[in-house]
Order: sequence, then C-alpha cells, then structure tokens
Amino acid sequence: MTVFIMVPGVFTGVHVWEETAARLTGAGAEVRAVALTGLDGSRGPVGSPGAAPSGVDLETHIADVIAAIDSVSAADAAEGAAGREIVLVGHDYGIHPVLGAADRRAERVARVVYLDAGLPRDGVPALAAVPDQALREQVCTQAGGEGAGGELVPPGRDEWRRWGSTEGVPDAALDRLTALAAPQPLGTLLQPLRLTGAVATVPTTGVLCTANGAGIDMVRRLVGFGDPALRFLADPRVTFFELPTGHWPMLSCPDELAEVLLRAAAGEGQRLEPAGTAEPPAHLRPFRLEVPEIPRERREHVDLYPPPGAEGRRPAVVFVHGGPVPAGARPTPREWPTLVGYARYAAGRGAVGATLDHRLHDVADYECAATDVAAAVELVRADPRVDPDRIALWFFSGSGLLTADWLAAPPAWLRCLAATYPILAPLPNWGLTGSRFHPADALTRAGALPVVLTRAGLESPEIAATVETFLAAGKDCGAAVEVVDVPNGHHGFETVDPVDEWHAAVDRAMHSVLAHLTVPSSDAD
Repeated sequence: MTVFIMVPGVFTGVHVWEETAARLTGAGAEVRAVALTGLDGSRGPVGSPGAAPSGVDLETHIADVIAAIDSVSAADAAEGAAGREIVLVGHDYGIHPVLGAADRRAERVARVVYLDAGLPRDGVPALAAVPDQALREQVCTQAGGEGAGGELVPPGRDEWRRWGSTEGVPDAALDRLTALAAPQPLGTLLQPLRLTGAVATVPTTGVLCTANGAGIDMVRRLVGFGDPALRFLADPRVTFFELPTGHWPMLSCPDELAEVLLRAAAGEGQRLEPAGTAEPPAHLRPFRLEVPEIPRERREHVDLYPPPGAEGRRPAVVFVHGGPVPAGARPTPREWPTLVGYARYAAGRGAVGATLDHRLHDVADYECAATDVAAAVELVRADPRVDPDRIALWFFSGSGLLTADWLAAPPAWLRCLAATYPILAPLPNWGLTGSRFHPADALTRAGALPVVLTRAGLESPEIAATVETFLAAGKDCGAAVEVVDVPNGHHGFETVDPVDEWHAAVDRAMHSVLAHLTVPSSDAD
C-alpha cells in the first residue's frame, strides 16, 4: 500500500486536501495530511490561547513532516508489516518542509511530488520562491520591523492570484480557502532550507499546472540550455505530469490530481532527455532557410551583420532573444542559429542585422534586460553604417514583455516593432503584476507605430492567451497590428517544425518589417 503524506502551501491547512484524499483513499491508498504548526487548528490573537506558537520556522514544519513519516514507520513496526511506500506531496511552500524531511528520512521515502512548486536549494529560504516581487519586499520589510517571529496576514479573496493562478477554483472553494486561511509565520519563509544531499537519491515527480504558467515544454527548454543546476531534471528517476488548471488543483480538479498522484507513485509520467545525449536542443538546431554567410562583427554585447558591399547608411533590425535563459548557457543567445539566421536574412535584404545578449536570466530580471536592450539599440544606431532614423526591433518569446517600453513611448526613429511567438503578458507564476511590462496596456499609447506579430497556431494555451489579450487591446484602440499566422507552427517553429510550415510566414514578416524601414525619396534629404 502507498501512503501519501500531503503538505499544504502558504496560509493553508489539511482542509485543502479533503476531496483529493477521499479519491486516493477510495483507490486503496492511505492519506495523511500534515497539520503544519501554526497553520492548522483554532487560533486567536498572538499571545492568546489557540494562537500560533512563537518561534515557528521552517525547521518546525520539517519536524512536523518527519513526525508523519515516523508515525507510518511506527505503525508498520507495531503491526509487524513490511514498510509501506511513502510518497511525500508538497504544494507550493509545502515542498520546502517536504524536502527537509525527505533529506533526513531518505531511506523511508519512495518518491517526492512537487505539486506546482519551485525547486528549493540548500541554503535558500522559501521567500525566494514567492513569485510576486512586491510581496517578497513586503515580507522583508515586515521582518525588519517585527523579526522572524512575526506573521504574514493571509490574502483576501481577491488577492490569492498574487500567490498563484486561481483558474478553475469554484467560487465556494475560494470562499472557503479565504475563510480558513491562517497567518503564515515569517520564520517559515525566512529560515534557509538546509539539505545534506541525501534527498537527491529519492525519485521525484513534478506536477505542473499549466494555467499557472509552467508546462513540460518550458521545462524541457530550460534543461536544453545546459544549466548544471537543472541537469537533475533529466534524470530517469524524475517524471512529469501536466494539469490544465491553476495553482490549486486540489480545489479545481481533485479527481484529476488524485489520478496523477497514483500514477506518479507507480513511477509513471513523462521523462526528459538529458542535454547533449540526443539531437541538439531546439535553440541550437540549424536555421533551415538559405541565408548569406555574412560574418559577424562584435561590438560589446552586440553582434552586427552588415549587408555585403552596401554603401551609405542602411536601416537596421535588432533581434532580441527570449528567456529567461540561464546565465551559464553557452553559446550565448546572440550566437543561436535562429537569431543569427534572422540577422543574416535581414542583411541579405539590405538592412544591418543585429543580435545581442541581455540579462534576462530570471523573471525578476526584466528591468536589467530592458536596460541592456536599450543600450544595444543605441550602440547599433551609433554605427556609421547604420541610419539611426530607420530602426526596427524584433522580439522573440519571453522578450515579448520588453516590447512594453517601446510601445508606451515609441521614439521617432523606431519605424517598426516585430514579435515572433511572443509572451505578451506576465504569466501568473511570474509575479510581475505590478510591473510596467504589460504590452497590452502599453499598446494604447503606441500611436501609429507598425507592429508585425507572428503567431504560432499550436502555441501553448497559457502563452496564446497573452497574445489574444494583446490583439483585443489593439483592436479596441485601433493600433496598427499586422498578424502573420503559422497555423501548424509550435513555439520556436523555426527549429522544431518542417520548413514548409513556416517559410512563407517568416518571409512575409521580414518583407513587412523592411518595408516599414524604407524612407520615401522626399524624406531622404
């Protein structure tokens, strides 16, 4: 028999597991939901009977999970039975005490399930995994005033989305979640997780909730970048499942979650190929259009591809890579075949192509990346072969959020903005709700700036939704948006789909961008 030990996330208690636990029990499993100290039971004001004990921290919750593991072992010993398989399930914050306990009881844990949770690391507190940057700053400020013994007030009904997407959660369940929410002891978020490394031997499963912004393809791309810290995700003992719902699947789809947990306990799920063991990862595969072999010219963090034999100043197209991309990824994005292919394609048509590296290594890095892109554009405009008044910017994938700055206040020299399979709004688990990087809002101030948007027909639903929101905003404000469709194209179609599916679309997009860079003869003087 499998024993599922379920550990809830921030502000929540054992009540969130009720429906999922019932289905698991009905399937013959045993379920033990852990009541984390300070988050379950009756409560009163701090210092009164029923209040959270003072000094509750991450180690307190690790001890709670260890006690649950030991209780199973004690019951098995008392019954003279062989040790039952224990599967630890950690949702959100709950993965931190789960990993801490599994590290100390690795021999008793058959599998750890990350339920829409981050990847905690030794020495890093749970606060680092909180998606909303403003919330992280709030916790730090509060801790500075109260110390780690204070508590974080639970969210109101309309504030849960700051902690993760509430898509699919029925109204009654959201009401109950709010009514039963408890203050989170600050020490649980501030105390660093300490691991010996023993937990690395325990098989794991990641359950990704796609409406919260994460999917298996996204993880596969991150592993393909070759970041050593993510290499373990391609271990054969690591499996993955997706659920098309928000951050609280135990409330939005308990039946489907129970089925996934049973399959995870059986060792099922998708596995990833280790980087470098099969064909190259998608971002390093060849660009399969014939483009001239124009050598690059390196200028700081920018590579230029000037048209061969061109005289006079030429327009320029600056190609901005997506992300986040791990800082240690090699080669760096400006050398990726797709970006180089586009730059050479533009150069073959008479414009200076430019690629660049920017510091989008994490979703918290968009401001740094925006600074890097602006600096790269000025470097390109300063080149004596470039007409500084005829510039186009072309964004890909995760750099789509960076379009917001240029849409909100387009300079006169920006003749066109292009975006290919872009992400055009922060995904729910990115924690950028209060940031300036919301292209749909910025589009209302773009004026007559032409926008060429290449849309992948087989885009992931969470990214496709951001594109549709952007297009709806463009329709409402009368923005000059041209949509180029690749009906059978996936995200990154240039290296993952047959060239016949996307050749015409790329050619049309390039033709449109370069047409906007042509200065009428009356303006040439």
